[in-house]
Amino acid sequence: MWPCLLLALALLGAVPASHPAPRQPQGLPAGETPQLHYAMVNKLRTYLAAQSYCQKTYRGQLASVHSKARNEELQKLAKTYNRVISPWIGAVTSYRQQGKWESYWEDSSPWNYANWAPKQPLHIFTTCTTLSVRDGLWRSHVCFKIHPFICQY
Repeated sequence: MWPCLLLALALLGAVPASHPAPRQPQGLPAGETPQLHYAMVNKLRTYLAAQSYCQKTYRGQLASVHSKARNEELQKLAKTYNRVISPWIGAVTSYRQQGKWESYWEDSSPWNYANWAPKQPLHIFTTCTTLSVRDGLWRSHVCFKIHPFICQY
């Protein structure tokens, strides 16, 4: 019976072996959800392809960041896999109703923290966001550029 149960569990929730083991940032700030897990995916994808990958592979989405501590933990996670190319996170900036630019998280969580680099986000067209592995600041990019990415689930 145990082998059958283990096989069933493996088929239902296994992450392919080519993916790094997910890491949970330590020292969660107050108000953050402790059950979230994070995976740095060192594959180059457009923003939409990265979001789709997170949904299909982890049943999650690109990471949302709600505190300085979480930002620093995700920066460290990203640096362990890639020291050059900054990963996508789940923030988008677009022109919204009432004639103003607005940044929002793809997972619909509240926009209660930001760590934009100077002169960011860009207010030219809809942009997607990367978390710099070098300085931890966020930068806007056209969404069809390819970057690695961080999934949360």
